[in-house]
Amino acid sequence: MLNDIPTASEPPTAAALPTARGPLSAAVLSALVQSPSGAGSVVAPVADADPYGDDLHLALYLCYELHYRGLPGVDDAWEWNPDLLRLRAEMESAFLADVRAHVTVGGSAAEEMDLLSTEHVDGSGPSFHLRDTGTAEQMREYLAHRSLYHLKEADPHAWTIPRLQGQAKASYVAVEFDEFGGGRGSRMHQNLFRDLLAAAGLDATYLGYLDRVGAPTLAPVNLMSMFGLHRSLRGAAVGHLAATEITSSPGSQRLVKALQRLDFPAECVAFYAEHVEADAVHEQVMRHDVVGDLIAREPELEADVVFGMRAIDHVENVLADHLMDAWSNGRESLRPAP
Repeated sequence: MLNDIPTASEPPTAAALPTARGPLSAAVLSALVQSPSGAGSVVAPVADADPYGDDLHLALYLCYELHYRGLPGVDDAWEWNPDLLRLRAEMESAFLADVRAHVTVGGSAAEEMDLLSTEHVDGSGPSFHLRDTGTAEQMREYLAHRSLYHLKEADPHAWTIPRLQGQAKASYVAVEFDEFGGGRGSRMHQNLFRDLLAAAGLDATYLGYLDRVGAPTLAPVNLMSMFGLHRSLRGAAVGHLAATEITSSPGSQRLVKALQRLDFPAECVAFYAEHVEADAVHEQVMRHDVVGDLIAREPELEADVVFGMRAIDHVENVLADHLMDAWSNGRESLRPAP
């Protein structure tokens, strides 16, 4: 069960590093607690790892976190350590190959966005379940899973901005500007989610639930970090954000209804209500001014844009299956606390 944890108005990063899940994450954690100048080679058997396993995705998440807010007690110089970057590249290659193996290619970006905007009223995923029959405890579990992204919401996509040009860049920035609160710190979506967690009696600490989630939760965040940090994947990053904005509004509307049905505090409802309105506008901006302009300038990126849209669908479906399997069998969807 999730505990009611008191939270401060500006909660810090988690106080401790997570527990290793296997040889990859153990190797990364062992290195990070040392000085980067005195540590030996960071070596681990990536070829033997499950490309969608907890071990690889925790290790990859830790590597990426060095580019965001850093990790507790870890020297910032690890961010550009060549040995760690080589290991990260091997893990990225394994993960990306696995995603590509599960995602078909072909079709136009316009056709893909039309498909994404088609709402299925009889869906069976987590937001439908929570809207109709889910329990308050399942909702809290869902929010804990989502904290791994929403407490850094918009940050992964921001890496793509300098890789764009012209109208695509200007409009992409306009969407991100809204995600960052339109210049108001208290309205940044990541801060609104922090307020949501606190109001729901959950741990609002950044990385607070890292030890409680597995690969199904970490992979979607790792995917957007990977897309954002590689210029060669800028088309996929744009497709990823487009798919996020197109599908967000109806999903958020279902979660508004779920939170209202379960009598959650107003701060919880407010976060998703914000996304119902904002993302409906963002969808049109992404469709025409970002994706349209990018493909007009660089038509060779269209396949990557479509790949980004389908890749997020794949990783989100894995997470949805994990949640629904746990809930339909009366299990908690989070890992036991270490």
